[in-house]
Amino acid sequence: MSDAIWQPSAPLQNLRRRATLLADIRRFFSERQVLEMEVPILSRRATSDPHIDSITAECGGETAYLATSPEFGLKRLVAAGIGDCYYLGKAFRNGEAGGRHNPEFTMLEWYRMGWDDHRLMIEVGEFLSHILKISKVHSYSYRALFLQQLGVDPHRASFEELKATVAKVLELSFEPAGRDECLDLLMSHHIEPGMDEGITLVYDFPATQAALARVEDDELGVPVARRFEAYVGGMELANGYWELTDAPEQQRRFEADRCYREDHGGPVYPYEDRLVQALEAGMPDCAGVALGVDRLLMLACGAGRIEDVIAFPIERA
Repeated sequence: MSDAIWQPSAPLQNLRRRATLLADIRRFFSERQVLEMEVPILSRRATSDPHIDSITAECGGETAYLATSPEFGLKRLVAAGIGDCYYLGKAFRNGEAGGRHNPEFTMLEWYRMGWDDHRLMIEVGEFLSHILKISKVHSYSYRALFLQQLGVDPHRASFEELKATVAKVLELSFEPAGRDECLDLLMSHHIEPGMDEGITLVYDFPATQAALARVEDDELGVPVARRFEAYVGGMELANGYWELTDAPEQQRRFEADRCYREDHGGPVYPYEDRLVQALEAGMPDCAGVALGVDRLLMLACGAGRIEDVIAFPIERA
């Protein structure tokens, strides 16, 4: 295939594989009686995550935002009583481009009523095993991985200890600004590249990285975020939570994210106050997970770059 700009960047066989993958995903959830839902991808509210930026649009003379994930809409449906559900479709994040990123991408997100993060981890392992035909599944706590690979307890180590560990195993042109930056660098640049080709599930993240997950004490009495991430061959595919259902705590976290953006000179968006209202009305105990479908397809096709599995990346859109 020539490289004319009108043509798709992905080989046609990979695009055919995408169609098969989407059908397989829907079959997986249909067999488990999980209902497919549509939620808006254009909203008057934006992401609260201080590390993700929304794409702005104009709608009827008002500012609107393309959804960075279907999370808020699905949670509002869960609070309304829809039950087990999933979304399979587009999401958008500003400034994300590269070998594994495109500003427009395909996301799968699902919610299970009455489950916690550990029960959902099992299903994520089953899903990835089914789709990728991989039988080997490993589960580690965040602490166990750091102790095994680096000999440091990520929940109890001081900032100075973590900085020393970073300096020992990584060559950086800058000094990390805080504990979480140290932990993120060690995870992404040292631990993830050393993961094997099987499925790796990592749970009990630091409480400071809870996002929208619950925080509870672990077996050592240390507060941890009840969330997990799934990797295949060191590539992060999914991020799941035992979902926060405490409305005042959700409000507090939204406000903390807003303050972080203001303090660091980032864009400040209107956050999803309607989710707080949904939690006040009563959202059932549940666990949810978001998974990157394009990355999943990259693994299924043996592709090295995201442009090899999507028809028209942003450069050709």
